[in-house]
Amino acid sequence: MKRKPIVALIYDFDGTLSPGNMQEFGFIQAVGKTPEEFWRMSDGLAVGQDASNVLAYMKMMFDEARKNGIRLKKSSFRAFGKDITLFKGVREWFGLINEYGESHGVRIEHYINSSGLKEIIEGSPIAKEFKHIFACSFMYNEKGEAEWPGIAVDYTNKTQYIFKINKGIFSANDSKKVNSSVAEEKKRIPYQQMIYFGDGDTDIPSMKIVTMFGGHAIATYDPSSAKKKAYAQKLEKQGRASFTAPADYTKDGRAYRLVCAIIDKIKADYDLKLLKSNKA
Repeated sequence: MKRKPIVALIYDFDGTLSPGNMQEFGFIQAVGKTPEEFWRMSDGLAVGQDASNVLAYMKMMFDEARKNGIRLKKSSFRAFGKDITLFKGVREWFGLINEYGESHGVRIEHYINSSGLKEIIEGSPIAKEFKHIFACSFMYNEKGEAEWPGIAVDYTNKTQYIFKINKGIFSANDSKKVNSSVAEEKKRIPYQQMIYFGDGDTDIPSMKIVTMFGGHAIATYDPSSAKKKAYAQKLEKQGRASFTAPADYTKDGRAYRLVCAIIDKIKADYDLKLLKSNKA
């Protein structure tokens, strides 16, 4: 039986699948701040210490929770995740794409590549849809409480997960296998079979890597924001993204049509490659 090619759909989370930052759907309110106050303090900490914005927001979460008597366990983060708002059609999207892939002879896998918190995403209504979630996370003490950042994912760190998906590596800690030399034909998911979804600055290096090696990147934007639409169009014009699409994940949306067309192309290229090598 002929093996089906795997197509990886890789998503940023905040601004791509959800219209806001995940901390804004419960956590920030629980510590008595408005989103504006929290991010102003976090950004101020990063600038004042000349530090990573990602590590700064993780410290702010830790400090503000402790001040307000909130014990940050994995279960606490996952509870905040259940109230995350998602863009139109996101809940049904995965089933639609999986069905299209199955009917067109490809296997679909979905991944998250986010600077948000893995623990919050794990509590979201769509967590079960992902083959793996690459995102920031905390270390936990013997009581199961967060005590230190374990993984901080910024714009450059995001690129390592593209390489890991390419080689079929799901450990965030691994640094040996991901850097080992592997023949192209032995890599689990070729770059040409990747579709990257992103909306902001932290996605640019990952988009560039995927497109540079023959994959596709879609710059998504909140359809209610002219500013975000203009930014997405700028990414396409600069060659960072292959296409733009509003964050409408319904069957009638442009994103669905784009992905179906890309899947068709990936399958055709895969079949032609097999024919060329006389394996089909």
